[in-house]
Amino acid sequence: MSHYDDLGGETGIRALVDRFYDLMDTAPEAVHVRALHATSLKASREKLYLFLTGWTGGPDLYVEQFGHPQLRMRHFPFAIGSRERDEWLWCMDRALTEHAMSEELRGSLRLRMHQLADHMRNQPE
Repeated sequence: MSHYDDLGGETGIRALVDRFYDLMDTAPEAVHVRALHATSLKASREKLYLFLTGWTGGPDLYVEQFGHPQLRMRHFPFAIGSRERDEWLWCMDRALTEHAMSEELRGSLRLRMHQLADHMRNQPE
């Protein structure tokens, strides 16, 4: 069984992504990272859903549609410093906390998400 299955498959990944972006769209703690996104978060929601599906062991939907994720390169046009990373992680940590899963899986995903978010930083501190 994969993390994708443990998270609830398509329905679970969509719920996680929706909660993440709902937080980003409304929380004052995410104002700077929200400003990096388009007015509508629809495209961002879909891309994160596609990416997380494959990243957690489900179908490789992102790769099928867009090719290799090349996340750092794709995020390079956006100024991402520690503040934006931390705001993104604030939203993701809360979405993970609210999603039903084992504490072991939550801890593993948090660690991987923190590493991934830190890798996206492209601004000198």
